[in-house]
Amino acid sequence: MSGHSKWKTNKGKKMAADAVKGATYTKIIKELTVVAREGGGNPDTNSRLRAIIAKAREANMPSDNVKMAIKRGTGELPGVVYENVTYEAYGPGGVAIMIEALTDNKNRTTAELRNVMSKRGGNMAGAGSVSWMFTKKGYLLIEQSQAKEDELMDVVLEAGAEDMKRDGNNYEITTAVQDLEKVKQALQTKEIKWQIAELTMVPSSSVKVIGNEAKQLLALIDALEEHDDVQQVYANFDIPDEILQEASS
Repeated sequence: MSGHSKWKTNKGKKMAADAVKGATYTKIIKELTVVAREGGGNPDTNSRLRAIIAKAREANMPSDNVKMAIKRGTGELPGVVYENVTYEAYGPGGVAIMIEALTDNKNRTTAELRNVMSKRGGNMAGAGSVSWMFTKKGYLLIEQSQAKEDELMDVVLEAGAEDMKRDGNNYEITTAVQDLEKVKQALQTKEIKWQIAELTMVPSSSVKVIGNEAKQLLALIDALEEHDDVQQVYANFDIPDEILQEASS
């Protein structure tokens, strides 16, 4: 299983629901605004917007919040203009990190993230330093109790998934970016629930990290993800389950 995805799952079970909801809403609102600005406010003709609206529904975001964010993006309502920024970095243990942010002030965000890095054993890297290690994919995580392996494999592969594998008590499914929604719809039809369904960056290789370096790395990832402008953090670490469990508790 993707080390970072496993960390997010473990951590998510421990965090306060209200805090998670507030942070999630803020990030989704920014995404809606930017994607509506770039591709228009009609989800029928803007597939990226359609996907983010689906994510907002899964997070139980009020529909009025969604509509207002889209209108700010299309210019029907006044609002802040955000730009997409991607940062590349290295963390403790030589782990490759990619950070996707939406910001209204790139200089401020860059300085703040550089400060987070320096305090926690990471450092910024030049463009192209680590991005070559990652490929954008759809990713789903499903608990084993939700379905039998053969039946689940038939459902997801028929819907267009690229691969499915078992990891402990979970199934991991990867798809091409454009096929994620098809696979989700097929699972919904069969009433199979997922823990994670998202577009992510899958690393071509991983770096094993243990001991204090692992704890320092997880603290760095947490600090980056908690920054208001950061939408996603991707990393290619492989940390033993016992360390992940200890850190998430």
